[in-house]
Amino acid sequence: MEQIKLDVPYEKLHLNKPEEEIQFTGYILQNSQEYCPDRKRPALIICPGGGYRFTSAREATPIALEFVAKGISCFVLRYSVQPNQFPTALLELCTAVKTIRDNHQLWNIDPDKIVVCGFSAGGHLAASLGVFWNHDLLAPINSSVEQDMLTPINSSIEQDMLTPINISAEQFKPNALILCYPVITAGEYAHSNSFINLLGEERADIATQRDIVSLEKHVSSSMSPTFIWHTYSDPAVPVENSLLLASAITAYKVPLELHIYPQGGHGLSLANELVNKSIKNVPTVNSWIHFAFEFIKNL
Repeated sequence: MEQIKLDVPYEKLHLNKPEEEIQFTGYILQNSQEYCPDRKRPALIICPGGGYRFTSAREATPIALEFVAKGISCFVLRYSVQPNQFPTALLELCTAVKTIRDNHQLWNIDPDKIVVCGFSAGGHLAASLGVFWNHDLLAPINSSVEQDMLTPINSSIEQDMLTPINISAEQFKPNALILCYPVITAGEYAHSNSFINLLGEERADIATQRDIVSLEKHVSSSMSPTFIWHTYSDPAVPVENSLLLASAITAYKVPLELHIYPQGGHGLSLANELVNKSIKNVPTVNSWIHFAFEFIKNL
């Protein structure tokens, strides 16, 4: 386990640097001359949930250790939360993806198998990168764009900043997404507190701002293959969040794997005794780990 410093270019998006430094922790598997001298492994970036108010411990290290045991190098991103607003955390996740891609040889990572996994609000963050990675919202941090050609971003993101741009943004692109009971929509089925924390109370009351972070409205054919799981009985983030995104993804013929479990609450993480005081009615949900691992293997 090692702490990795991220050089996040907040100033390029005219964002204030967060008071608390973000944490990016690597659980990086080393090769061995005995049995795997030159193996390139997938990388999994884990974004815990917490309603953009905090980042949950039960969706951090326990997830990383589970996938490390399966031969996947993992990275946990404790991204910025409120009072830091959109797109601060998204910029941090972009930087995390680029950092892994830039260091893939050092860390024995396959640069074409960088997967972002998010839980609840962390799922919203992961899906945000999935839909916005090649949009001009993030153009200021793309080294292939002339900086004097860009429009500065202020506290109000405009719709015309969300159109895809014809530049190489592959350095930020996740090769796949794993979304676990994700927050997706700011509409009828919204987890309202997540969007108040993400946008601030003033922006959260503006319909156009809420539309921008309603991710089902921004899916395109450039979205990465996606794995989603949710429980039908989730009392906090309605299952419609996942269904809306799944419907949008299938409309663009993007590869999708979707699992809806009939029972289980919110924030289940591994759905076992390690991270839950009670696992009543949710043992079968633990199967998501096997399915997600197979999803990564098949990329």
